[in-house]
Amino acid sequence: MRFAGRVFKVGKLWAVEVPILEVVTQGRTKKDALQMVADAIESLANRPGFKLDTYPGVGEYFEVGSEDLATLTALLLRRARQRAGLSLSEVASRLGVTSINTYARYEQGRSVPTVQKLSQLFAAVSPQRDFVLVESEA
Repeated sequence: MRFAGRVFKVGKLWAVEVPILEVVTQGRTKKDALQMVADAIESLANRPGFKLDTYPGVGEYFEVGSEDLATLTALLLRRARQRAGLSLSEVASRLGVTSINTYARYEQGRSVPTVQKLSQLFAAVSPQRDFVLVESEA
């Protein structure tokens, strides 16, 4: 799984963003900016051994991804829930379940959801946003 990002020049610096994770940073060079965003996302994931890779794209676009799908998915769900200002119990309620652990296991990276389940989880934390899948070249 990969998430789209954008790197662009702002004055003398390079700005970089990964909108779905709401991560923004900058660097003196394009390479530095891409390394900074990878470091920021790895820090946010807060999981020993988690490694994020950056993939070049066309123009100012690039992608970030990891072989550790559980941690990357957990970060996506946690950031979306925090952005929405929801508690774990509020998300569980939106999903129609009584135990917060039903949702929390995905946010903690203990389970990796199917595409259908990820869509349901994302809709529960961000009902005003769509989760769009885009095919990318490997």
